[in-house]
Amino acid sequence: MEVTKTLARYLVNSRWADIPERVRHEASRAVLNWLGCAVGSCRHETVECALAAVRPFCGPPQAAVLGRGERVGILHAALINGISSHVLDFDDTHARAIHPSAPVLPALFAFAEWRTVSGADFVHAFVLGVEAEERVGLSVFPEHYRAGWHITGTAGVFGSAAAAGRLLSLDERQMAWALGIAATQSAGLQEMFGSMCKSLHPGRAAQNGLTAALLAAKHFTSSERAIEAPRGFARVMSTKFDPEVITAGLGERFELLSNMYKPYACGLVVHAAIDGCIELVREHRLTPDAIEAVELMVSPLVLELTGNTAPQTGLEGKFSVYHAVSAAIIHGAAGEAQFSEACVRDPRVVAVRNRVSARVDPAIGRTEARVTIRTRDGRAFNRHVEHALGTLARPLSDADLEAKFRGLAGEVLPDEQIEEIIKLCWQLPALPDAGALARAAVPAGKA
Repeated sequence: MEVTKTLARYLVNSRWADIPERVRHEASRAVLNWLGCAVGSCRHETVECALAAVRPFCGPPQAAVLGRGERVGILHAALINGISSHVLDFDDTHARAIHPSAPVLPALFAFAEWRTVSGADFVHAFVLGVEAEERVGLSVFPEHYRAGWHITGTAGVFGSAAAAGRLLSLDERQMAWALGIAATQSAGLQEMFGSMCKSLHPGRAAQNGLTAALLAAKHFTSSERAIEAPRGFARVMSTKFDPEVITAGLGERFELLSNMYKPYACGLVVHAAIDGCIELVREHRLTPDAIEAVELMVSPLVLELTGNTAPQTGLEGKFSVYHAVSAAIIHGAAGEAQFSEACVRDPRVVAVRNRVSARVDPAIGRTEARVTIRTRDGRAFNRHVEHALGTLARPLSDADLEAKFRGLAGEVLPDEQIEEIIKLCWQLPALPDAGALARAAVPAGKA
């Protein structure tokens, strides 16, 4: 089966009229959520380090570093905004795998400042980019992930290449080349979780995918079987490959409709445990000092990914279910502030963390948890969270996403500018110039 060519053909020939209204609206939701994450973390230490490293080599001032106003070349804008949007681990996630927006939207935002792009073309390219990355990633899932690859980085590069290639009006052969150039740049290791490198993965995926499309537009060639060939992406990077996952139902179903948005700034697998702890503490008015023990029953994936019992940094805290629930018990929340270095080292949080235990149950789903809180006076309170808040079964509303954006952007941009960005996100498919949204997302006087 000619998987790469089939996918390329779809990406080139898809029509705006073929994108259902529901999918278009979901794209606006994703953009709003992603933009809040990118703007809200624009001064994070990780972003500062990345900018300090590449600033001498950033080229012409073509696109903004969102939330800050520095202008850099589009390839570096894709890199930095990709890092910024993922560093809080607050960006969207697909129901099965991959953070879909962080590799694709940085490339599109940079492109839209370089060349005028209509909102409809921007949304169309984004939908197609998500379709490409999710289908390629899911075709090798879960073996690819179990081997230690970070699938957002490895599959995300296909999404940014497809989206940018669409805006560059690549023909079918050029699009196949772009997918191939993306394939040979696929990277990202789970060993990097808890370090700055985790957010580098979608940043590089955005930058490399955009590069792939630009190269293909100038007739830079690659294999036209880069995904399915015996030594191509799928068979080299996974012991299982199902080509039908990529080709079946193209244009009939859309992976963006399986997108989920996080209420907490950490990995989705710990959200159910956070939900359970917050609900029990509020319902029974429990104080931290009254708690004798917190017992969690979770999916094996929770301890595999977030089993760090003694995190020392904010980034490490995002990969500690013990810290996540302790901070949630103390603060009644699990936002950006609860995963700061100060919170990770807060003696009150550490004291509760030392009373948290977790056991695995293979029958429990990755967005499910059972929580028991035992008090010093002998009482026990139980909560089964079947579906974490933010999952497809309990989705965040449009109003929830607006509130999340306001919370993330509030320390970076004034209220009037924040409301304008929210309005532009909902109007995105009708905008004559999608670059207006990027220009609205920098401090006044710096656009």
